[in-house]
Amino acid sequence: MPDSLKERPLKQHGFAHLLAATRYSLSGLRHLLGETAFRHELMAGGAMTCLLALAGASAGQLVAFAILVLATLCVEALNTALEQIVDRLSPDYSEFARVTKDLGSFAVMCLLLANGLFAAWVLWTALW
Repeated sequence: MPDSLKERPLKQHGFAHLLAATRYSLSGLRHLLGETAFRHELMAGGAMTCLLALAGASAGQLVAFAILVLATLCVEALNTALEQIVDRLSPDYSEFARVTKDLGSFAVMCLLLANGLFAAWVLWTALW
């Protein structure tokens, strides 16, 4: 059945809303685990966290890096959602679609650079 013909679920309240929101979030995570870029960012973040810990990073530095990794995963999720919308609105090639996807990709790249710079700084200060 096409999405446009499906009935909208009833609005949940109270604890049922919390459970529904958790299900929606886990469903989004399952979708993202099917995305190659998300898996690469998740694995790289985990590997770099281990490397930083082995290099002697402080607890504060590890928490800061974890926050950067989570922010990257969040922006990757938003970029994936943006791409889904663009693909639905513009199934054929269009300049609008290309620019929109490029902007989402740039946002992810900025956070990946922030992760890399922070990790390099922590490693530099820990090892020298």
